Amino acid sequence: MSPSLMKMWISLAGMGFMFISIILIYLSRFKLSNKILKAITAIVAYFLMILSGLIIFFVVLSGPTS
Repeated sequence: MSPSLMKMWISLAGMGFMFISIILIYLSRFKLSNKILKAITAIVAYFLMILSGLIIFFVVLSGPTS
């Protein structure tokens, strides 16, 4: 697999993590009433958001591939 294709899949995973974190934040704020479950989903969502930010940061700063 070429480095360009590998970077594409890594950035796609980062975007997927962002999408999942948006859904989890929505669930934890508006749909769940159990406080423990709200806290768990919020923690997972924020962890995924930070991880996706680091992934996108890595992809952007690693520069173009040849």
